[in-house]
Parts: sequence; C-alpha cells; structure tokens
Amino acid sequence: MPASEPASPYTVMTKAHFVYMLRCKGDRIYTGYAVDVDARYEEHCSGRGARFTKAFPPECILHIFELETREEALRLEARIKKLKRPQKELLAAGDSALEGELRAGLGERLKPKKKRRKKRV
Repeated sequence: MPASEPASPYTVMTKAHFVYMLRCKGDRIYTGYAVDVDARYEEHCSGRGARFTKAFPPECILHIFELETREEALRLEARIKKLKRPQKELLAAGDSALEGELRAGLGERLKPKKKRRKKRV
C-alpha cells in the first residue's frame, strides 16, 4: 500500500468522530471514543490506552460507530456504557434497531442545569 493511502477508513483525516467497542480478554467489552480508531486500538494493545485495557488487553474491534460531532460521539459512548451486557452484544452484532434508539436525539441541545443553592448551616 502506498504511503499516501490511510491504513483504514477510520484513520482518514476528517472531522468524523468515532465510538468503538472492543472485545477484551476474559470476554469483556470495552467502549471508547476516538478520532483515529486504529491509532487508539494500537495504544490499547500496547498497554498505553486505558486502565481497563491494560488489565484486560483487547482481542479485536467489535463495532465502530461514526458520528459528525464530538458531543454526539461522547453522548453515544455514555449511552452504550449504560447498557446491560446482552444489549451490548446485540449492538456489537449489528442490531440496527437498538443502534437507532441509541442515536435518537444525540444532536439535540441539552438544557443547562439549574444552579443549586448552597444550604445554609
């Protein structure tokens, strides 16, 4: 492959943002965010990625989701992390209905939180 071509479509220098799911040692699933999935996967494999993947090294990439903004990607990552194990397995297998549910409303603007008043002692 010529040096000018990217290694995969997930390393292209674009404004795309990615959420990825990894199968790790012990049949565990790790979910993360990256702009360059291949580079991030190499970090995980070398033990420099996250504390979790240092303890449970990744075996393969299960699924990659492409999103337009960082905010959408981080929201999707948070939603996936809240799923139970069976739902994560379905999502990794390509369940488009579940993916659609998770992607619904990602771009909506969140209302600012109300400031809490400090209790007087």
